[in-house]
Amino acid sequence: MNEHLRANREMWDDRAPVHAASAGYGLARYASDPAHLSDVVRFDLPRLGDLRGLDVVHLQCHLGTDTLSLVRLGARATGLDFSAPALEAARALAPEVRFVQADVHDAVEVLGAASYDVVFTGVGALCWLPSAARWAQVVAGLLRPGGRLHLREGHPVLWSLDDERGDGVLALEHPARTMPEPLAWTGSGTYVDVPGPLTTRTSYEWNHSLAEVVTALLDAGLRLTLLVEHDSVPWEALPGLMEELPGGEWRLRDRPERLPHSYTLQAVKPG
Repeated sequence: MNEHLRANREMWDDRAPVHAASAGYGLARYASDPAHLSDVVRFDLPRLGDLRGLDVVHLQCHLGTDTLSLVRLGARATGLDFSAPALEAARALAPEVRFVQADVHDAVEVLGAASYDVVFTGVGALCWLPSAARWAQVVAGLLRPGGRLHLREGHPVLWSLDDERGDGVLALEHPARTMPEPLAWTGSGTYVDVPGPLTTRTSYEWNHSLAEVVTALLDAGLRLTLLVEHDSVPWEALPGLMEELPGGEWRLRDRPERLPHSYTLQAVKPG
């Protein structure tokens, strides 16, 4: 693991217990309502299809809320993440679900080649990985022939905007494609409400364009079957400029059609 990924793991280790206790993740509702699904999984229900009896792996699963939701849809799901504190919270939330600690790049070695019918990757995952091509090879390695990838991710145009201007202007500030060096972020905050400042950490992100993601999957031998852009995203990505929608989604208050907020992509490994 290189220094950038190690720093990211330290950041997630630090934030995971705070996320687990936050109202934003709402873990108590999963315990009180056995039918409750995460907003991310519920949003894509029409595209996920029937998961009953399928072996599904959720890469970069964090607290496991999406993983548990996939199980509640009938999947035999495994969650994988590199953060021990995140998986501690996930196992407390869903002791019936299998969770494995490993770096996503080691997933094939740890979980077994061609072991899954579906690879699920949720929102806010790819930006933590330096190479879309390497990630796509992992996806292809995990899938059985005929298996498929389901990915929902923040749109690279959204990731490229300056979210701290405060004047309502949508300004392209950051690269909209992968650069040799990551963007470095230093701060003591996180994306859910917390009682006070957290430990100041530096983390590193890479923005992968749609072209890079699609090309990486094609080069890995997968066949693209679905690509949909959405005008919403499941967090307040641009504070002060967005309105909350039903189901935990957010979109621009003013002319949301100006900006693709997120996308859903599916690809199949030929059988």
